[in-house]
Amino acid sequence: MKYFLLPLGCQMNQSDTERVKTVLQGMGFTPTDNEDEATILGIIACSVRQKGIDKVYSRIKKWNETKDNRNRITFVSGCVLPADRERFLKLFDLVFTMNDLPDLPDMIRQYGVFIPVNSQQSTVNSQQVTVNIQKPLVPLFSEKNKINPSANMDRFWVIEPDHISEFEAFIPIQNGCNKFCTYCAVPYTRGREVSRKSEDILTELKDLVQKDYKVITLLGQNVNSYGLDKKGEEINFAELLRRIGEYGDSVDKEFWVYFTSPHPRDMSDEVIEVISQYKCLAKQIHLPIQSGDNDMLQRMNRKHTLDDYRHIIHTIRTLIPEATIFTDIIVGFTSETEEEFENSRKAMEEFKYNMAYIAQYSVRPGAVASTWADDVPKETKKKRYHILTDELMKHSLVYNQGLIGKTMKVIVTGFDRNKTYLTGYTEGKIVIRFKSNDKSLIGKIVKVEVTSATPLSIEGNLVTE
Repeated sequence: MKYFLLPLGCQMNQSDTERVKTVLQGMGFTPTDNEDEATILGIIACSVRQKGIDKVYSRIKKWNETKDNRNRITFVSGCVLPADRERFLKLFDLVFTMNDLPDLPDMIRQYGVFIPVNSQQSTVNSQQVTVNIQKPLVPLFSEKNKINPSANMDRFWVIEPDHISEFEAFIPIQNGCNKFCTYCAVPYTRGREVSRKSEDILTELKDLVQKDYKVITLLGQNVNSYGLDKKGEEINFAELLRRIGEYGDSVDKEFWVYFTSPHPRDMSDEVIEVISQYKCLAKQIHLPIQSGDNDMLQRMNRKHTLDDYRHIIHTIRTLIPEATIFTDIIVGFTSETEEEFENSRKAMEEFKYNMAYIAQYSVRPGAVASTWADDVPKETKKKRYHILTDELMKHSLVYNQGLIGKTMKVIVTGFDRNKTYLTGYTEGKIVIRFKSNDKSLIGKIVKVEVTSATPLSIEGNLVTE
């Protein structure tokens, strides 16, 4: 008996999928990449963009056409807006939030599908989770019940993930968002901010390090607001990083710890100071700017100014001069003027990012701005996208050329499209390739001397000791 999973969207959804896999495999199902042979078909959805939801509708239509002659169950979970959830209830057999994942075995049993391992309880991560779900499922997601997708997340986090990679792993530390940026639907799909127990986070991280994982990424919608929902009960984000750093110093293992995504509003000098002090805390920071114009930031409800952001960048450059800085930025948001866009271009020029994820604004159903006019023409958005891309390329090329002749530590992730090369990335997440077909290097940290550079990548020679 097999299952097929389709994860859509961000790294958080990828991480959630790893825990869904654990539950299904604990029931005796095995994974397959061929959806035609699967008995269980699931989607970890993303309502944040309309394209993601369009993919869900396309796939469930295909699946439902095959159900007449087969005993199959379909389900959807992940980041789902209330309005989408109500529609999905008519299309999928099961619709649930991630905090209800421990109840999935009972939900499946109620639909009469043969389960390879038939038990009335599921054992997850050495803890018994008693399930008690009764039909109908609709009330679980009724708008009248105001279900919070972030409630009781400890039931979900206790599930041990089935990691996709043997050397890179995600650790969720927080779920939900309280920021309510006007372009974003995450607070309506993920609920309010909830922090995971720091003790559990540290235990999971130490276990990964002992298993020789080399890259660990702390995940959350706003990682640097970690602990703020449990003041007096939990440590803050800076202290969490400090304890990770102290552990890294205490063990004879090399690993890099990243985090995503922080919000400028909660990025303290203390966090930057801690990163500068510990070797295992990777010297790469992803700090979304979204716009370089104060009026636009106010319309976006970002609750920080360009000067606030500038202070953070200055602190990073001062305390961690070797750090690379990535960002997110939106072009063509509602009523963006030429002057507002030019201020974003100037910010790109000033901060000289190593990487920028530039998005042409599209309406996020459920977000506040979805009721506003999407009045910047597509051609204008496209033009502004290319201008910012050119700005990024100019500065990233200068930085990458400055690496020529230097020896960099690199995590090897796999083969390049040219199979005579291996590829990976530096601690600063600069993509690199080097000539080698030694498969045994994948998953290891090696040294590479940089010999050439392009705007978004570098190339070098493996240094053998």
